[in-house]
Amino acid sequence: MRTLTAGLKRIFSPRDMTQGNPMTEIMIFSIPLLLGNFAQQLYNTVDAIIVGNYIGDDALGAVGLTAAIINLLLALFTGISTGAGIVVAQYCGAKDRLSLSRSVGTIIVVTFWVVVLMTVVGVLAARPILLLLNTPASMLEMSYAYMSIFFAGIAGFAFFNMLSGVLRGLGDSTSPLLYLLIATVLNIFLDILFVTAFHMSTDGVALATVISQCVSAILCYLRLTRMTNTVDVNRKSIHMDKAIALRAIRLGLPAGLTYGIITMQAVIVQSLMNSLGPMVVTTYTAVMRVDGFAMMPNFTFGIAATTFTGQNLGAKQLDRVHQGTKATMKLALICSSVLVLCILLFGRQLVGVFTDTEAIVSLGARMMRILAVGYIAFGLTQTLGGVMRGMSETVVPMWIGIIQTLVIRLPLAYLFAAISKTPEWPNGDPSCLYWSLLISWVSACLITIVVYRKGKWRKRAEAYFEPGATLS
Repeated sequence: MRTLTAGLKRIFSPRDMTQGNPMTEIMIFSIPLLLGNFAQQLYNTVDAIIVGNYIGDDALGAVGLTAAIINLLLALFTGISTGAGIVVAQYCGAKDRLSLSRSVGTIIVVTFWVVVLMTVVGVLAARPILLLLNTPASMLEMSYAYMSIFFAGIAGFAFFNMLSGVLRGLGDSTSPLLYLLIATVLNIFLDILFVTAFHMSTDGVALATVISQCVSAILCYLRLTRMTNTVDVNRKSIHMDKAIALRAIRLGLPAGLTYGIITMQAVIVQSLMNSLGPMVVTTYTAVMRVDGFAMMPNFTFGIAATTFTGQNLGAKQLDRVHQGTKATMKLALICSSVLVLCILLFGRQLVGVFTDTEAIVSLGARMMRILAVGYIAFGLTQTLGGVMRGMSETVVPMWIGIIQTLVIRLPLAYLFAAISKTPEWPNGDPSCLYWSLLISWVSACLITIVVYRKGKWRKRAEAYFEPGATLS
């Protein structure tokens, strides 16, 4: 019994990633994170499966087309979250308990005010944005119901994502996984209850999501209050530290701008996609649910790279940063390759989970084949970008993101749509959306590799360490 208790305590304890074998530390940290991302995607996928099978294709498309809009309105929150995670990881690596505790308290206060802002903006802007984007009439009311309820209860989403990011910055990736699994099971139960028993539509799915996210947020907060060996989270520590808040915003603002630009591009592309018809919208929703699973290793190892790098930056251990970069890239490539193989072999079956409409299944499978190889390229971009963010360099990844979206993806999507018009597709072939995305992913990967190896940011980062230290 003592052995089991000791084992569980070790699993749930924050990991000090400034010690031990880098590959081992990153793997142990990443496995719960990967499972958590899987659970998060399952969270969203169950919504889509239940909606598509119990309510219909229009409802499935209605939920899907809100994703880009919701992400756009959450850009500010995402930026602050990124900056907060970097600050926490660096203070944790430096063993600065006082600054660490102040940073967590500041993050909680900032999150509260962001929640107030996002609730008001999201609820008021939902319908005008949907109308502006030419949302199909058959989907408008269902999309509005989903969006308005999501933003009315956004506190759960915001605090869970922010506090789970703090826990990961502290080296604890297991607790967020556990809480996310609890929320996922609860979400599935409530989805089925609201849709099948209470005969609700997309409003029931949104309500289930809000309740589940609130539960996971509360669990994250309670976990932080119990981590008394590492950080102090109590009424005294929860107050605004202006210097820490400004530092988190300075580090996170480029990430927020990048995310905002990427999602703005997605909203514009969504408008183009809406003009192609309801079937294309529904297909896109199904494909993006599968896409979420394929993206899991990329985002997982990007976060792992940021946390590992941030802690070792705080400890001033450049050699471990370099070792961790190589280890994370290997893990990301292996996982992405396996998932890409699964997509190529089982694309039709994966899309068929969401709908039995043959035209949607066939179109979706074709789109997944177009995107397949791009996931590997995107994995490299995320890993190297994560290392740069962990080294406090968030501006360079921002510019790469801007080039990827505004210079490459968006113009290509409209160009390909214009030149692919046929009697069957009078507004353009829907594959144009996916070819432009693939090209932008590969281009961003090549740019990131060159900038990582040759960029000026390296000299600024190396100057933080001992004279003569290099990242290569």
